[in-house]
Amino acid sequence: MDIGLIGLGVMGQNLTLNFQSHGYSVVVYNRTEQRTKEFAAKHPEISAAYTLHEFIQSLDRPHRIFLMVTAGSPVDATISNLTVLLSPGDVLIDGGNSHFQDTERRSTELAKRSVHFLGVGVSGGEEGALKGPCLMVGGNREGYEHVRKMLTKIAAQADGPCCQFLGPRGAGHYVKMVHNGIEYAIIQVIAEAYDLLTRAIGLDIKEVHDAFNEWNQGDMNSFLIEIATQVLRKYDEEKRVPLVSLILDRAQQKGTGKWTSQNAMDLGVPIPTIDAAVSARNLSALKDERLQASKILKPPAKSSYLERSLVGRLKDAVQASILVSYAQGFHLLRAASREYGYDIPLEEVARIWKGGCIIRAKVLDSIENAFRSSKDLQNLVLDRQLSKLLLKLEKNWREVIKGAKDAAVPIPATTASLDYYDGYRSERSPANLIQALRDRFGAHCYERIDRPGKFHTDWTT
Repeated sequence: MDIGLIGLGVMGQNLTLNFQSHGYSVVVYNRTEQRTKEFAAKHPEISAAYTLHEFIQSLDRPHRIFLMVTAGSPVDATISNLTVLLSPGDVLIDGGNSHFQDTERRSTELAKRSVHFLGVGVSGGEEGALKGPCLMVGGNREGYEHVRKMLTKIAAQADGPCCQFLGPRGAGHYVKMVHNGIEYAIIQVIAEAYDLLTRAIGLDIKEVHDAFNEWNQGDMNSFLIEIATQVLRKYDEEKRVPLVSLILDRAQQKGTGKWTSQNAMDLGVPIPTIDAAVSARNLSALKDERLQASKILKPPAKSSYLERSLVGRLKDAVQASILVSYAQGFHLLRAASREYGYDIPLEEVARIWKGGCIIRAKVLDSIENAFRSSKDLQNLVLDRQLSKLLLKLEKNWREVIKGAKDAAVPIPATTASLDYYDGYRSERSPANLIQALRDRFGAHCYERIDRPGKFHTDWTT
């Protein structure tokens, strides 16, 4: 057998079928035997194993194994059970949403046994897994060469296969984590636009669908806006109303957005749009408290809806906020690449994100070009073409935020995006006062603009 796959959840099953459809022989194994039997009954053309020993014995050498098990301790448990069966030169791939630091640890441990370990970020959901995902590969370069041909074959295609080796150890899972952070931000920006259009401007769901559909035809074309139009046009068959209107306003999360925010804090990289998106999901979870607060902290009386002309301006605000979300994510990738020695090719990240993955969008063409034109580009907002676009969108961006504040409709990610934009381009910030206050209460010292060195002042005299 060419490759073995462990873990028959939806993603694992679809990846198995993807490998098989591209001519590779696959053997599968699942901890729960019944699931293996059910899958084997549906797909007799694919081999099934019911013990790990049988699974390993059926594989060609070097053994190539793709893990699609739940991130965290289940991955460690599976690796532990496999370790005694693996041989030097075997390739073990973790395709789950593992934390990059776990991948770092596992890479080091398996290298001692001469097992090639790859941490591969897989994006595209169940449809992508079946028809072509985006694969963000990190780990052992020699091990990647043993599976490169098959991974590039099953990947989505957009200016080449959407599969790329991005660096050693945890690099692939790190890029996937940041991908998910950007995904959080963009989803939140889109949700805020929906909220403004309905609550502040007074559009019905059909009109919001039409607006999103129009936005998706041009430069704002993206997978997330596309599926937003699909969601908005879906009707509940029983009640004959848009299904989205019947869904509880309490969003869940799996933690990858939080990981992105936490790591950015560790590295000292500002990503306020992503932070705002994570916080907004946390706030949405407080449904009972929000109901109580809505009765006590009543918003200002609204005499009428905001003008419909704001719909056109909102398009610019969404476009600008999405671009800034990408800028923050790539800024973090650059910093992490230096900190962890990954040497991540940012232009290749932009390229493979153009197909298969959840955040694929037309703007990634411009982002790829920006990094190819300038390898030393510190931030996307400094690119000549993208900065021109932001300057063009800025006026309407501000008008939308003003309107939202007047209507008492929260748009934290959109607002955070503009604040980041304004803060990043500010020659002066109020941090001079922060330095002075820290020195006053904690003798932390401060720097001066007229001479080098660290200074302390007795502020009480």
